[in-house]
Amino acid sequence: MKKRAVFLDRDGTINKDVGYPNSFNLIEIYPFSFEAVRKINEAGFLAVIVTNQSGVGRGLIVERALHDIHRKLNAAFARQNAHFDGLYYCPHYLSSSTPRYRKNCLCRKPKPGMALQAEEDLNIDIKKSYMIGDKVEDILFGLNIEAKSILVLTGFGRKSLLKLKEKGIAPDHVASNLLAAVNWILKIEKKASAGAN
Repeated sequence: MKKRAVFLDRDGTINKDVGYPNSFNLIEIYPFSFEAVRKINEAGFLAVIVTNQSGVGRGLIVERALHDIHRKLNAAFARQNAHFDGLYYCPHYLSSSTPRYRKNCLCRKPKPGMALQAEEDLNIDIKKSYMIGDKVEDILFGLNIEAKSILVLTGFGRKSLLKLKEKGIAPDHVASNLLAAVNWILKIEKKASAGAN
């Protein structure tokens, strides 16, 4: 049976957006993110990070350092009894000076590549899943994979909300932060299961 996931943007959603961090010391996890991910885990959803990391292609961070950030991010959540089931990133940048990163890829949000890879790796039903993020690209990514999309107002969320309104695009929900977004998902799920009984 296919699983359902909550796809999560990283910077501006799970942790503060500080541009292109090249060390875990620059990562400031929002305190509410631990409880949010723990609730995703407890509800039986897969928690899957999908993050654009063009800093790699731009030469601002090497992939080894990015892997170190993600290893330490996983460890920080494990200490709070929460975990991520998958973590996908796009390192590409069209103007990269490194040929392997210089490509018009299918994995950079809002393109669906990272979700399609997760679908294959983790046996996910992406159309019955959710996407939470603070950027326009996150909401468009959610639309592209036909998942329910939630915009959080942390990070670039407020600016993104204005841009989405200008484009005539409405997320399924707007939440103050990641924990509020997860609480909304759980409420929707509770209603759906009550309706099914």
